[in-house]
Amino acid sequence: MRALQVTELRPDHAGAALADLKVPDPGPGEVRVRVRAASVNFPDLLMTRGDYQLKPELPFVSGLEFAGDVDAIGDGVAGWRVGDAVVGGNRFGAMAEYCVVPAGALRSKPATLGWEEAAAYPVAYLTAYVALVRCARIEPGEWVLVHGAAGGVGLAAVDLAKAIGARVIAAASSPAKREAIAALYAPDAIIDAAPGFRERVKALTGGRGADAIFDPVGGDIFDESTRCIAFGGRLLVIGFASGRIPEVSINMPLIKGFSVVGVRAGEYGRRFPDRGAENLAAIDALAAEGRIRPHVHAALDLADWRSAFAMLERREVVGKVVLLP
Repeated sequence: MRALQVTELRPDHAGAALADLKVPDPGPGEVRVRVRAASVNFPDLLMTRGDYQLKPELPFVSGLEFAGDVDAIGDGVAGWRVGDAVVGGNRFGAMAEYCVVPAGALRSKPATLGWEEAAAYPVAYLTAYVALVRCARIEPGEWVLVHGAAGGVGLAAVDLAKAIGARVIAAASSPAKREAIAALYAPDAIIDAAPGFRERVKALTGGRGADAIFDPVGGDIFDESTRCIAFGGRLLVIGFASGRIPEVSINMPLIKGFSVVGVRAGEYGRRFPDRGAENLAAIDALAAEGRIRPHVHAALDLADWRSAFAMLERREVVGKVVLLP
């Protein structure tokens, strides 16, 4: 089978290459899936050079999440049949024609989604759901500012916040991205993410500020966000795409009455398994009902993986890129 295998941890993904590997057999409690589409996420890029907190033993196959159909079932597996359409993830291994995962890592693919969309939504929308619903407890009518709104998780947050009934301000760095966001999801406002955005946010919210701020960027974006958050607001820390981990003087949350909340969707599910299962069921139901609509920026053949990785590195992607094994 074709697979994107990492044999060395090197810069510029130099230790990764397309390889012809033996099709794996499922063991007890495992399922083999014929992968139809695999989503590309920043952790996939980071793992090729050892810069992510998860460091799989070498060699390993890249890929966090996928959509496909059940191809073979190991001993002791109940609830799945060959041919079932599924979505899933196992932290790595998805960028291949076949992958083997624990049966519990699979969920039924929402019938409303094609293979490409189904591969694109689980990680991004789970992160958005844990942030907005579990951590921020967004209520209809509240103002939500989404930074990095054109990225995979940012665009999912825009879509989900609209589905919840929040008033959404989407911040993005280029006119092309802002136009794409407007066409896809029609948020209540779209603003430039350049310095000075706090004045625009205050004007849009009547001087009050945003009730929740979704920040996957960090750095200067975080710093300025502390100046346009409402009293009692929730500043959601998703990541640090800017490269700088910011700091906040503790007197600011005290005086302004806001909370800084770290969001790790996967860890949330591991620590609270029942709630984690509820989170997954919730995003699957939203997809099945057509209330969320994941956007695929591009779908490329697995052989074009370098082009897909480069799209993310150049930050030109609106939504997600998927690879087709």
